Amino acid sequence: MTDSLTGKVVIVTGASSGIGEATARLLHEAGAHPVLAARRSDRLETLSKELGGALAVTTDVTDPAQVHALATAAADRHGRVDALVNNAGAGYHRRIEEIDPAEYLGLLNLNVVSVVNGIQAVLPHLRAAGGGRIVNVSSGSTRAVTPGVGSYAATKCAVNMLSDVARLELADDNIQVTLLLPSITATEFGGGMFQDRTVVRPGGLVPQSSEYVGRVILRALRTGEARIDIPHGPEQPDFPDVS
Repeated sequence: MTDSLTGKVVIVTGASSGIGEATARLLHEAGAHPVLAARRSDRLETLSKELGGALAVTTDVTDPAQVHALATAAADRHGRVDALVNNAGAGYHRRIEEIDPAEYLGLLNLNVVSVVNGIQAVLPHLRAAGGGRIVNVSSGSTRAVTPGVGSYAATKCAVNMLSDVARLELADDNIQVTLLLPSITATEFGGGMFQDRTVVRPGGLVPQSSEYVGRVILRALRTGEARIDIPHGPEQPDFPDVS
């Protein structure tokens, strides 16, 4: 048995493009109230208009104050918050000797600390609602050891551990935390390096669509399952679906 998303208030970070945008669109189609968060105000405004005036809050997720303001704005508009999709993040492909420490600290702040910011901001609201769901978007890169990807994958390994621990710590509050590991996805990520879905990468990796990953995120919001590894390779039409 799965939970309906109708009427649910779901904050989506990184909603201005890619997986976040696709997730927001799917939530709207499912009858939920997506709350759009990202740094690019112009894109959020356009998406808001397309989604019936969905609340859009320009947010730098690395700033705890802005993330708390986001959660408050969602609760003020809708009277509650039911879920959070921690999706905002960035890629970084460098060999170890090429890593710039200052850049890397920025990446850690965006990919890891922002997840903590998001969880802390929504916790009071989820508790007030009697529970809820949190989906943390990690990466399938954490399942392999790949030269040039270690610095990025390390940030997502941190997300994996934070998610597993948060699931245990928040269980008594009826808050289910899902760790989601997408395969490579055709988005603006990494400068659009995977946007051409006709190119098969080494190991048989085929870029998947943002909509496909978004459907899996909706599955996680419905079921609250602990972990979903999206299989590498061509999209499997039935994979995102749950009965």
